[in-house]
Amino acid sequence: MNCEKANEMDLVNYLKQLGHEPKKVRSKDHWYRSPLREESTASFKVNQKLNVWYDHGTGEGGSLVDFGIKYFECSVSDFLEKLTLSDFSITKHLHNTHESDLPTENKLQIIAVNPLISKNLIRYLERRGIGLAVAQKFCQEVEYSFGDKSYHAIGFRNDDGGYEIRDPFYKYSSVPKAVSTFINGSKNVAVFEGFMDYLSYLSIPKLKTENADFLVLNGASLFESAKPFLEVHDKINLFLDRDATGKKLTAHALTRSKKYEDKSNLFEPYKDLNEWLMLTKASKNIKTKLKL
Repeated sequence: MNCEKANEMDLVNYLKQLGHEPKKVRSKDHWYRSPLREESTASFKVNQKLNVWYDHGTGEGGSLVDFGIKYFECSVSDFLEKLTLSDFSITKHLHNTHESDLPTENKLQIIAVNPLISKNLIRYLERRGIGLAVAQKFCQEVEYSFGDKSYHAIGFRNDDGGYEIRDPFYKYSSVPKAVSTFINGSKNVAVFEGFMDYLSYLSIPKLKTENADFLVLNGASLFESAKPFLEVHDKINLFLDRDATGKKLTAHALTRSKKYEDKSNLFEPYKDLNEWLMLTKASKNIKTKLKL
């Protein structure tokens, strides 16, 4: 990856991957609340035809690379290295091939797991609306190798000792792949597809989080294997994504038992709870308490 190739990537799509959606679209111009600073009105413009951005609040603009080094506060070489890893062909292999079938040099290997202290990783979680206390309680800083290089990322542990691994550029899963459960002795359980949604829920003070068990699927495909855990509860609240997969899974569960309840209306019309948290600052503005 070099600057020329990076700048050919669609900037609107890249911002979407980072969790930023336009507030309005006029022809080829997409207007956002600036990802680079706090603001209440959308003054950050991306012209999709030219594939450039301009922040009217600061008078700065440029290409995707110019945006990346400001957004992540890193050097050009560091940004390109991360961008290369996120776009590397092995990413597709990890999602479509069983990891045991991959050559050793293409496997993700966990080297160390430590408390989450990296300022860059914490800043990324804060951008996504996750409170620091919540992040450090449920996440670790994972050092892992991929090929002949090592990296640091956010790690969220599953029940079998594997990790969901995230940073601003990419997401992986280490083996073994499994759900994450949090048992508080309750007859009620809240269910989330991914750990970002779970952490988002815990980061909203006005939501009632005590006296409930929690399940993080770490992937919609693990729902069936989680049913024995779920159905020992009297009430199962589903906070699944509002995309095609999440809606299909919710509809299936609702036909299975009256124990299941769809709670995704909380973040309608957004895709998931984390997107709702980021785009509406729900942690400050929410007026509703959920009765679990």
